[in-house]
Amino acid sequence: MTTKIRAALVVVALAALLHTAVVVAQTTHVVGDSLGWLVPPGGPIAYATWADTQTFVVGDILVFNFTTGEQDVARVSKEGFDSCNSTNPISLKTTGPANFTLDTVGDYYFIGTMDRHCPLGQKLAIKVIDSSAGPSPPPSPRSPVTYTVGDILGWVVPPLGEVAYSTWAYNKIFIVGDSLVFNFINGTQDVAVVTKEAYDSCNTSSTITVYATSPTTITLTTTGMHYFSSTYELHCGLGQKLAINVIAKSTTPSPSGAATPPSSSVGASPSAGGPTAPPPSSSAPSRIVAGAIALLSIAVAFLH
Repeated sequence: MTTKIRAALVVVALAALLHTAVVVAQTTHVVGDSLGWLVPPGGPIAYATWADTQTFVVGDILVFNFTTGEQDVARVSKEGFDSCNSTNPISLKTTGPANFTLDTVGDYYFIGTMDRHCPLGQKLAIKVIDSSAGPSPPPSPRSPVTYTVGDILGWVVPPLGEVAYSTWAYNKIFIVGDSLVFNFINGTQDVAVVTKEAYDSCNTSSTITVYATSPTTITLTTTGMHYFSSTYELHCGLGQKLAINVIAKSTTPSPSGAATPPSSSVGASPSAGGPTAPPPSSSAPSRIVAGAIALLSIAVAFLH
């Protein structure tokens, strides 16, 4: 075999290896995870919280899962993001799922352009870093936190409507293991864990669990959206309702022999029927890497 052919084999092997390295470095982020891309019940904090758990690098892909005809997604400028102005979007996609490749470093802004969707929280801002810089160090783990719902307001029919509890939840990060404490007067209030549908419609006849004794402590045991309301007549409709997004546990997992949570601990499952996230990436890239390395070894051997 001539030297030229041997050299060509080396070039081909190196090209395959370099291409594979790019593929392996690429990460696909499903925006909102199981929540998908919609008007979030808790306002913009839902997507801000999700973004805080991710590291975005050049070459990564964002996947927006939504129902075509009911939602859309536009990439806009910072000004368009801040003002929810979609008049001159950088890019607009109306068919779900929609993919965006992050091809440059810097800030990216996305909004829903349909009526009032953006002002109600369907907006996402992320920062993309250079892949050569490597991922940012993960945030320091924290222990579970106990939150008193509404703080000094407690769990009541709020004077200003549901904005009171949306405001309370804003900028809070809830992780698996955190606890919510609902303070109310026994016999005048209660707290129910409900589905998204029951939350939206204030259907008090459809509940997952109801707690009637104060204070009620509920431990968050699953990720995703969690919904709470009161079953007392008109209380939910007048704003006694809370929606939060819970992300993965950031502390070191407990040993397998650790005690189970108390009986009052619940994990409100995300609502069914939402957009389905794409299946996880296969292990093919790692196999391709191994194959490319083997090919390179063979090619080098031919040169000797």
